[in-house]
Amino acid sequence: MARVRGGDSVAYGELVDRHASVAKRTAVFLGAGADADDVVQEAFVKAFRALGGFREGAAFRPWLLRIVANETRNAVRARGRRARREELAAPLDVVLDPADAAVSLERRTELLAAVRALPEQMRLVVTCRYLLDLDEQETAVVLGWPRGTVKSRLHRALGRLRDALPDKEVQR
Repeated sequence: MARVRGGDSVAYGELVDRHASVAKRTAVFLGAGADADDVVQEAFVKAFRALGGFREGAAFRPWLLRIVANETRNAVRARGRRARREELAAPLDVVLDPADAAVSLERRTELLAAVRALPEQMRLVVTCRYLLDLDEQETAVVLGWPRGTVKSRLHRALGRLRDALPDKEVQR
């Protein structure tokens, strides 16, 4: 970050390379759909312009993902309809036995359908914590909520998922 603040564009390029994939996954999971690349590009431009306000010693990733989340919300609002928000089901990069893969695909499909059925705030917190693998603090930063709100909404969301998938394993 010191190099970036010093005007080293190569250093910012390294940050972009390091965080572009998680930024795109965040945009997709939060509903950008086909606009994910545009959202990520705009987020990186805004992050670069806002580097002066970046807190010394803070983690870059949650700060960037907060910008991505805001840009995604803007893109979804501009689109007017949320029909494409449900395009979350990107295949996982896991190689499985074909029989296991079929069972895994079925379970993933059921789970994603249950996640899609959650109210928006619950869906967002589950997406950040489990699909993007962010910790509670990072989730709080990305969503702009207090950490306690993240914990309570996650608890309620997991309860709803347990009710929706009673014969399946849902993490407590």
